[in-house]
Amino acid sequence: MAGANGRRAGISPTLLYTDAKAAVRQLTQAFGFTELMVLEAEDGSVTHAELAQGDGVVMLGSKGRGGVFDTAMKDAGTAGVYVVVDDVDAHHRRAVEHGAEILMPPTDQDYGSRDYMARDVEGNVWSFGTYVPGTTSA
Repeated sequence: MAGANGRRAGISPTLLYTDAKAAVRQLTQAFGFTELMVLEAEDGSVTHAELAQGDGVVMLGSKGRGGVFDTAMKDAGTAGVYVVVDDVDAHHRRAVEHGAEILMPPTDQDYGSRDYMARDVEGNVWSFGTYVPGTTSA
């Protein structure tokens, strides 16, 4: 699986949503993800979706479809996901324009990153910033 720039994603968060279609809309429209694939069941639920941002890919689907992962996630809490972006302020403006709930506006961090935090349609917390995990610089 490769991100939007063709490089392989090393870590791919996987999330389940009550309304996965709404999540795909928000993540693409408000947060600028690129839709790589969305597979739907006959009932319209999302069986598997992949959305890219830079080198990363997030996988998601609809809750309540059964299976091992759905069962394991039944009582799990919400997720927090960090996404590296080039221009935090422009990314934030886009999210605001699309009505995303902003938890923290763009903020310069002590460790050199600039980031902001938002909540998606089902309560997962997304942080977008300049810090690149696994490197020594932000």
